[in-house]
Amino acid sequence: MLIETIVVGPLGVNCFILGDKQSNEAIVVDPGADCEMILAAVARFGLKVKYIINTHGHFDHVGCNRSVQEATGAELLIHENDVVLMSQASRSGQMYGLTVEDSPAPSRFLTDGMRLEFGRRCIEVLHTPGHTQGGCCLLLMNERLVITGDTLFADSVGRTDLPGGSHDQLIASIQTKLMPLADETVVWPGHGPSSTIGRERRMNPYINA
Repeated sequence: MLIETIVVGPLGVNCFILGDKQSNEAIVVDPGADCEMILAAVARFGLKVKYIINTHGHFDHVGCNRSVQEATGAELLIHENDVVLMSQASRSGQMYGLTVEDSPAPSRFLTDGMRLEFGRRCIEVLHTPGHTQGGCCLLLMNERLVITGDTLFADSVGRTDLPGGSHDQLIASIQTKLMPLADETVVWPGHGPSSTIGRERRMNPYINA
């Protein structure tokens, strides 16, 4: 599998491009900013983007949805509970002094347990509310990796002081959906460095509080 990580925007969002080398089908996760850079990577690898997936609807994760969708024709997916957030991206960005484009409406909704295939690869959607009500993680079981958005970070968890956030709900989501995964499962968060489930199980102060 081809994996490209691009850190985008002033808030340092990890945008992930995952491609199946046999079919060249790909997904783009959280194209938050720097649209030209994301599309250049897609073109460089000769990928056909099948899905654009938002782990949640905050402006820093959805800012290039429109540009990437228009350039690739890919389906846009997000959980139903975060559609309002993605539609208010420009207003939210202004609060941080940033110019952000509102996202177009999703093609369809992510749901807990949904499976999305691109080429020979398959992602399972894990609904993990707490950071936002529509927050989701994306599990690639065969590759033993999980994209956690702003649910789980290396040594930390997503903030819950924004509208729709709940710390208790976030910790419950992590405990029930992520901690049962194998220790060696690699964690790719929405910001910052990668980790593993085993390391976070042992070291994360929020999980072990």
